[in-house]
Formats: sequence, structure tokens, C-alpha cells
Amino acid sequence: MAEYTLVRKEREGRQPTPVMRSRLLASVEFPYLSFPILERTGIVEHCFTTRLGGISRGIYESLNLSFTRGDDRLAVEENFRRVSKALGCRYEDFVLSDQTHTTNVRRVGKVDAGKGLTRERGYADVDGLITDEPGLVLSTFYADCVPLYFVDVKRRAIGLSHSGWRGTVGRMGRATLEAMRREFGTRPQDVVSAIGPSICQDCYEVSEDVAEEFMHEFSGHEAEILIDKGNGKYQLDLWRANEIVLLEAGIKQEHLSVTDVCTCCNPKLLFSHRASHGKRGNLGAFLSLRASNEN
Repeated sequence: MAEYTLVRKEREGRQPTPVMRSRLLASVEFPYLSFPILERTGIVEHCFTTRLGGISRGIYESLNLSFTRGDDRLAVEENFRRVSKALGCRYEDFVLSDQTHTTNVRRVGKVDAGKGLTRERGYADVDGLITDEPGLVLSTFYADCVPLYFVDVKRRAIGLSHSGWRGTVGRMGRATLEAMRREFGTRPQDVVSAIGPSICQDCYEVSEDVAEEFMHEFSGHEAEILIDKGNGKYQLDLWRANEIVLLEAGIKQEHLSVTDVCTCCNPKLLFSHRASHGKRGNLGAFLSLRASNEN
């Protein structure tokens, strides 16, 4: 595998995560990021893509997974085909979110396969997806916001959610776990979870009105997630805020892996809205449940 310089944010007492992996697709190297804690469950396939390994050009170079930012549709479709080969799934197995910064979570099944990619979604305003059906690939998209992965190892169910600042202050992680409880009987203590690559606190400046929402929702944790820079500006730690959400929702600390990879600090490897001033493509988070006989 070629060497990639991945900038990480040092976090005391924590191992670097996720890790870089790579698969050779014909003659094309396909690098991606993976969480060992999810790999060890033995019941899922997952990845977080980089911007490498695709065919898009210009500001979308090269593995752009967005159909809505102006890229050539045929290029994006080929990029999805490469993701499918890397995951060992079919092109028709993806089901895509419709992200609008809500805390709406939708249960999907094989009847939804292909929605958002090979056929119309038929739903809107969905930032989280859950399923207990093997083979379906949950798909959410990023360029600084936070991906949240959930694997219920007892009930064999999974969830994948997009959590920007609005989703985080709305506790999207809790909303996803509650949806999994309603639909599958999931207990948080049985869930292995990961907080994926996204913008770090050093790179994420927010206004006072945003900071005040977090002060209210995370009362008692303000010093852990906010740094007051003065003049109505704050640095916000979405990683720690989402960690608080998941721990308070019942995830065990030993079942939770928190990223140390910032999208904004790695503009050559990852798409970042802030680093590119909006001139960018989208990364993808993907999660699927293996059939029980594949373990």
C-alpha cells in the first residue's frame, strides 16, 4: 500500500483510530479508513472513504460520492461501483440518506435497496438509517460533520447516522439508539459504536448563538466542549460532545471508539467544507450487516 500522510490529533490515553486500510481493485488502489473496534465484532462490513481511488476530477478529485454538488453523474456512479467492490457488495445494495441536519432516523430493509442511487428514495429529511437485514449497505455522507456507527452485537442490528452541530446538539446518537430499541429491542450496553472522521475542535470555530445552544444542552460539560476565544467566537469539540451523548445514552466506554482524524486537517486525503471553502465533494460512511453464516 502506498504511504499516506494522515494528520492525527493526539488524544491522551487513546490509541490512534481509525486505521488506514487499502484494497486493490483490478489495478487501482482503494484506500479507506476502518475502525478496529467494529472489525472485531465480526458481524459487519464498514468503511469511511477518503478522496482517493475514484475518477472524479477538479474540485471533486477523485472519489466524490455526491450527486448534488455539480460533479458528472457517470463519474459518481463509477465511484460508487468502486466502493461496492471494496466492500464486497453489489452496486444495488446501497441505501442512501437524505441529510438535512435533522435527528430523523429511518428503518430500512431490502425493499429499500438502491434508494438514492439506482432509484428514487421515496423519503426525505433522513439523517440516520437502521436495519437488521444482512447485505443492505447503510450510506451517509460527509465533509466535516460527524459519522456515528452503531453495531448491536446481541440483536444483530446496525445504525449509521450523520451528526453535524445541529444533530449533535439535538443528540442524534441518542435518537439512533432509541430508534434501534423501538425497532429491534436494542440495549445500549450491547452496542459497539464509533465516532468517525470529522472536523476537530482546533478547526471548528462557531458563533455565540451556536455555543449557547451547546451550553444549554450540555450543561455541566461546557469546559469539555467549548473554548471561548472572545468576540463572540468559540471553538467547539464535536467529538467530545458526541462522546458525551453516547455515554449518557448508555454506551459503555469500552465499547466506544472516538476518532482522532480531522477532515479539515487532512485536505489532500479527505474532503472538508471549511478547508475548501465549499468547493469539494463528499466522503461516505458505509455499514452493512453480514449474513450469520459469514461469521
